[in-house]
Amino acid sequence: MTTNSIELAAEAIRNADAILIGAGAGMGVDSGLPDFRGDEGFWNAYPPFKRLGLSFYDLADPIWFHRNPKQAWGFYGHRMNLYRATEPHRGFSILKNLVQNHQRNYFVFTSNVDGHFHTSGFDEECVIECHGAISFLQCSKPCCYVIWPADEVEVVVDEDTFLAEDPLPTCIKCGGIARPNILMFGDGSWLPNRTQNQSRRYSQWHSNLTNGSRLVGIEMGAGTAVPTVRRELDRQTRRTGCTLIRINPRDSQTRDGISIGLAAKEALEKIAQAI
Repeated sequence: MTTNSIELAAEAIRNADAILIGAGAGMGVDSGLPDFRGDEGFWNAYPPFKRLGLSFYDLADPIWFHRNPKQAWGFYGHRMNLYRATEPHRGFSILKNLVQNHQRNYFVFTSNVDGHFHTSGFDEECVIECHGAISFLQCSKPCCYVIWPADEVEVVVDEDTFLAEDPLPTCIKCGGIARPNILMFGDGSWLPNRTQNQSRRYSQWHSNLTNGSRLVGIEMGAGTAVPTVRRELDRQTRRTGCTLIRINPRDSQTRDGISIGLAAKEALEKIAQAI
């Protein structure tokens, strides 16, 4: 079944006029990034938080930047450093070759905050990071609507306690504690303007597709726990009739599309070989 699905996916991509790339957290696991699925998966990556009884959902809450900023920046600072040090896996370059070398019209819709599509050379004008990006900061209050790059920010984290050391990142306007421009759980202080600008470009991209364009959606590592990417790819499948290729080692089922029960990197390598 997988071999047949790979061939069907390769044929759909060969014939595509435009490609919508959808990527969830599973896309980064092949690069060596932690799998936060379930509390045990998270605690394997961050043992001190197990002792505190804090899950990923507990820590991904903006309240910590006010209640315990060293803990908040211990978690997000470690992730920032990890994402910077991690090389995106070969699947990213395969995707880039599929869309750029063959001059296909494309857009990337991702819930990942690691910025790996940008570091892999995808056009920044063709990416929407629907949950924001760890490579950009904002005021934790917020005191203003300014979002700025975190390129010059260095966060030192104690690997035993996962607490950040002083000095912590501060707002460039008011001098208070800064935070990543990432949409967290129950987040009323996230500044959406950067992502809204990306969303406008994404909507314009859809508007520019001509009637009859053969659109293919390639969804990778997008689960159902936080289903933002999966919902968007399903929505486009219903709205535009695009051919959906769903790649997921655990939950690849799709009613009308092509299901590939593999991890992203392996599936993309097989599709590239078939093409």
